Amino acid sequence: MAIRDYLCRVAAEITDASLSNIKTKEQWLAERPEHYRQYLEMQGVWDFPIAETRNPPKVTVTGVVERDDVIIEKLYYESLPKFYISGNLYIPGNLESPAPGLIYVCGHSDTQKVHYQPHTRRWAQLGFVTLILDAIQLGELRGIHHGCYRYGHWQWYSRGYTPAGVEMWNAMRGIDLLQSRDEVDPDKIGITGISGGGATSWWTAAADERVKAAAPVCGTGTVKAHVKDLTWDGHCDCMMFINTYLQDLADCGALIAPRPLMVASADRDGIYSIESIRETYGKIKRIYDLCGAGDDCQLVEIPGGHSYHRISRTRIFSFFMKHLMGKEVPPASIKDIGEAQETFDTLRVYVNGFPPDELNTKIHEHFVTLASPPEIKDKDELLNKKTELVKTLKEKTFRHFPKDPCALDVKTHFEYMNGETKLERLAFTPEQDWRIHAKLVRPAESQDKDSPILIFLKSPTSERWEFEGFTRSLDQSWIRMSVECRGIGETAWGQNLQWHIRRNAAITGRTIASMRVYDALRAIQMVRSLPGVDSRRLTIAAKGEMCAAALYTALLDGTLEAVILQNPPATQDKSGNPDGTGEAIEMLNCLRYTDLPYAAGMLYPTDLVFVGETPENYKWTADLYSKLGIQMYRVKQLSEYKS
Repeated sequence: MAIRDYLCRVAAEITDASLSNIKTKEQWLAERPEHYRQYLEMQGVWDFPIAETRNPPKVTVTGVVERDDVIIEKLYYESLPKFYISGNLYIPGNLESPAPGLIYVCGHSDTQKVHYQPHTRRWAQLGFVTLILDAIQLGELRGIHHGCYRYGHWQWYSRGYTPAGVEMWNAMRGIDLLQSRDEVDPDKIGITGISGGGATSWWTAAADERVKAAAPVCGTGTVKAHVKDLTWDGHCDCMMFINTYLQDLADCGALIAPRPLMVASADRDGIYSIESIRETYGKIKRIYDLCGAGDDCQLVEIPGGHSYHRISRTRIFSFFMKHLMGKEVPPASIKDIGEAQETFDTLRVYVNGFPPDELNTKIHEHFVTLASPPEIKDKDELLNKKTELVKTLKEKTFRHFPKDPCALDVKTHFEYMNGETKLERLAFTPEQDWRIHAKLVRPAESQDKDSPILIFLKSPTSERWEFEGFTRSLDQSWIRMSVECRGIGETAWGQNLQWHIRRNAAITGRTIASMRVYDALRAIQMVRSLPGVDSRRLTIAAKGEMCAAALYTALLDGTLEAVILQNPPATQDKSGNPDGTGEAIEMLNCLRYTDLPYAAGMLYPTDLVFVGETPENYKWTADLYSKLGIQMYRVKQLSEYKS
């Protein structure tokens, strides 16, 4: 099967399964707490003080602009220590008592709060105290949204990092700010925005029950449509959470129920098909219906492309006036937005330069807590930590592994002799729709007993005789097998597809490397069924980027005799090529729990063998083995390894 067909299938499975098991209100209320916990985890804020009563953020006001109908405060606040978020606070000029507060989150416009100022001004004219926030991608003090999209920061997936979580947290801290203001009724908070702001409206309303009404605009669609229609290729990394639990946007939207929700989207949006918008809305609306709040979940379809329309703006104005002000005002009677009146210089927040200690430009390096080297005092503790790590990785990194594995359906396609060796060309099915190949090399003469086997994971860029060269010095009594995991050999895809595959695989809860780990595990299962193989003496080997797959395969299997690595990557916490080519070693969330040197240290009692030079990062592994009296092998060729 082609990789595109496979990704379309698993994406459809995610979308089709979304909320499908929820049949009653009682069931939803019982399952919602775990659903919510999973959601926060996928946004990277599982260890943030979400449920705690927080102090308002530290705010710095750098100027005030007074107009007849509105007062505009130019301010920034610390969302996290040294992480500064700029915005403008629009206060109605004739305000006499606390008013509803509104968070307006910006889309991907280069001028952010300047571009969207007609919206926030109109909100203030209607009586809402409105805080418009710069997103870090294109605000005054810029961080990065386009890590995987543009800059090759593929390690974001390994980190479990998404800028969606950053913007969600910034908006939540913006709510903290609004609730601290005397001008704001703290029990009447809403959120809205378009495109990236539409996505952040979803994220924030799902996470924060203080949001009493939400209206995401042009930010709605399904994983199924994103992959099938290639629309994910046009999306920023902030438009999706890390999909650990194989969920869709509807799963997030259901968390908003029964609070009022208006979904506004265009019928010719180039990055959200109208069919996917309707499907997402339908799934969420069903949860609202179960909760007895169906009338408070609305869909507004507007004509045209990825943009606002007078219809959507006035409908949203009317929606918030009803649910936050208690006023029934027909959309047709509400005046639309006017022209922009303020310049960038007028609305600029950082009039005296940026805070010198800012972390905005590198918040992606600080937002998610990564695993530290585990402290292990003896072999028993090592084995206990190994068991715990494997359990965690199966849940957080390899959750996409099929729960009911398909039949391997092993077939020998070709047998031949080459001197003193017998060779076979095999094929097997590791996962539905995939048929991958292996080359088996045996001694020609029958052995008196079953033989050990070395399973070599071929590299995506391997030379023709890579396998033969790697195993040349191995004792010839061994059976040898090379495996072409998916994307290698006969299932290879062009490098021009690599960027697309890496991003689209991630939104379906997997990566190229994690899919290859599954293939390798299934290859081991297949090998154990072969005649003449000593199933107690299996070794896995790899070169370069495939060492990452070999390490995790050995860790998950737990029964291999040895893992042999040549030129392994030093870490999974490193950037790659912006076009997606090169090493694809990222695996969702793994760096929250381990890294390649730590995983290697957990392999005991499996032998750990390095061929050639070893990256400096593995000094931790060597020191651990030395401390515990475990031998770690360093060899120049395989014949030096005594198994």
